[in-house]
Amino acid sequence: MAYYRQLGTVPAKRHTQHRTPNGELYLEELMGEDGFSSDSSLLYHQHIPSAIVDATVWDLHDQTTTPNHPLKPRHLKLHDLFPAGVVADTDVVTGRRLILGNTDVRIAYVVAAKKSPLYRNSIGDELVYVESGSATVETVFGAFEVTQGDYVLIPRSTTHRWVPHGELRAYAMEANSHIGPPKRYLSKSGQLLENAPFCERDLHGPTDILLATGTDVDVLAKHRGSTGIVGTRFTYAQHPFDVVGWDGCLYPYSFNISDFEPITGRVHQPPPAHQAFEGENFVICNFVPRKVDYHPLSVPVPYYHSNVDSDEIMFYVGGDYEARKGAGIGPGSISIHPGGHSHGPQPGAYEASVGAEFFDELAVMVDTFRPLELGEGALACEDAEYAWSWAGRGPDA
Repeated sequence: MAYYRQLGTVPAKRHTQHRTPNGELYLEELMGEDGFSSDSSLLYHQHIPSAIVDATVWDLHDQTTTPNHPLKPRHLKLHDLFPAGVVADTDVVTGRRLILGNTDVRIAYVVAAKKSPLYRNSIGDELVYVESGSATVETVFGAFEVTQGDYVLIPRSTTHRWVPHGELRAYAMEANSHIGPPKRYLSKSGQLLENAPFCERDLHGPTDILLATGTDVDVLAKHRGSTGIVGTRFTYAQHPFDVVGWDGCLYPYSFNISDFEPITGRVHQPPPAHQAFEGENFVICNFVPRKVDYHPLSVPVPYYHSNVDSDEIMFYVGGDYEARKGAGIGPGSISIHPGGHSHGPQPGAYEASVGAEFFDELAVMVDTFRPLELGEGALACEDAEYAWSWAGRGPDA
């Protein structure tokens, strides 16, 4: 879902002449999804957008994964992954450490202060959550500012780069598909409905065209290879940020989690009530500060539940998550509750929640419908005692 926008100059009719002040033709590029059958935009370049002069291998950070076997819930401490001394030389693209992954989505984490290289993901859309800090996101569509709490949706194959303003913490969800609002929130023509927890006014796209110049400009591209995900460094004859205008319904945008309006009820609402986005075989939900259940006999924390069809990944961003009190979880934590394991509140949290009227918690949840495996980043920051926290003792007790 995206609504029509125009930035810069475009001709009155698509696929017709659009000329420079000197009478030369601008070069029209269609960027579209699903083989000319879905959302698209038309971009007008000063130079040939496919003119490359070199292509070399880009060696990606470790992309290997390890099965969650034996199957158990896990707690990861992401804030332990990036020592203060390395942040100044780390960027949002090449510095990502893989946390979890399967054939549908990969989740990575990074703390960075350095401008990233030009980059595009040719495998699927990226949704990057800004845990803290701020940045300018420069794209072939133009530039826009992002800040703490922003989701930044970058459509597949959009050339862009991140320019942090100081230290930036980012949680990147890289899909093998497109990402958008749940279909149940959309009208037949794609408008967000009245029952959706956000609307088009909450989406913020590029505000300024970028007319960068330069020759022999490198762009890193992530794409599919015979052995999995691989990288290529393309060298372009001219800078790709040469677009004088564009229009259409496909472009990057930001959405701040504070603009998500929680859906509440008399009794506990199931996780789909918190959903904000979906991709192929996964969903993304927001748990935000909210009034909670107001039935006189309600139990506000979640009931125990078995993830029969999905792995549940919760990234704790702020506040005090009521159901996890006593488990060692706090801001910067990820909990992994895999399909096949029943989970729910920690001992004491169920009874303690009775009578609560408000939860001050902030978390991003990813539910996948295929098992997730552990990336090298997960293996480097695991709290090995978490799995036994419901029982209060481990196998050696």
